[in-house]
Amino acid sequence: MRIWKTYRLRLKRKRYLARAFRRRRDLEVLADRTGKIKPNDILVFVTLRNERIRLPYFLRYYRDLGIAHFLIVDNGSDDGSREYLAAQKDVSVWTTTASYKRARYGMDWINWLLLRHGHGHWTLTVDPDEFFVYPFCDTRPICALTDWLDTYDIPSFPAMLLDMYPKGPINAVPYREGQNPFDIACWFDSGNYTISKNKQFQNLWIQGGPRARTFFADTPSQAPALNKIPLVKWHRSYAYISSTHMLLPRSLNMTYDEVGGEKISGCLLHAKFLSPMTAKVDEEMQRQQHFEQSREYKAYSGALSAEPDLWCKWSEKYMNWRQLEILGLMSKGNWA
Repeated sequence: MRIWKTYRLRLKRKRYLARAFRRRRDLEVLADRTGKIKPNDILVFVTLRNERIRLPYFLRYYRDLGIAHFLIVDNGSDDGSREYLAAQKDVSVWTTTASYKRARYGMDWINWLLLRHGHGHWTLTVDPDEFFVYPFCDTRPICALTDWLDTYDIPSFPAMLLDMYPKGPINAVPYREGQNPFDIACWFDSGNYTISKNKQFQNLWIQGGPRARTFFADTPSQAPALNKIPLVKWHRSYAYISSTHMLLPRSLNMTYDEVGGEKISGCLLHAKFLSPMTAKVDEEMQRQQHFEQSREYKAYSGALSAEPDLWCKWSEKYMNWRQLEILGLMSKGNWA
């Protein structure tokens, strides 16, 4: 039985890689600077649409961490995103107007770019509103983390998605281009999370936080997953299965300790709940390109008209990664 399950998962992985290979035809090169990528460069992979206002800070944040090159798929932006990205010397851009939904919500495109350009590199796959936080990120570049992971032969690194939000209505303080989003969205839930284990893929499944208690209060089991594995020492045989929630081979998903210990982990600070969100929700409600008929965006649309305040008396104000470790939301493990 175990051999049969392993065989089926291997076939599934090959199917996803074959999908990625076919979907490469969706992509048109706008700016290809991948020839500049060096063997030890750490790479960021992104799919986006109409995120122009977020891009200056996003790129600066990851450059400051030590990211060498960005590989980005622009899915039909009409707000100047692709033109802005094409002008950046450390960015390669592919464009497509193909269906985001039919490309498995962009993951077929990302799997292709990872297969083509990520092999042998540490790769970080994120959204434009996700900001990677890891132990000692305030004093050590990301290469210090990946060097340590290489030393101990750890090929994948997990990060819990931590929803950040302002105090007061989401639209009360307009977000300005280039601004640190956490100047506004500086609060988070320190608790209110559930964790289970996906038996098929062996990854953890985390839900909760402000989205569960505000937008999915009546159906918390349908709240978005918060578990991600964004940082991976990529091999061309790997494939993301569902966003960055899980991969194959499934050994990459086993980033936790089940015998009472504590493995290293990080967080992705999620800057979704800012003023650009309202226009984004309206756009995605028209496009209907997201998971399960845009169920998540339907929940947002229904609640945003009431101008909800995600802040509550249990909200914590963000200070640094050490605070997140004390709260048990991430861990430095045995990295000293």
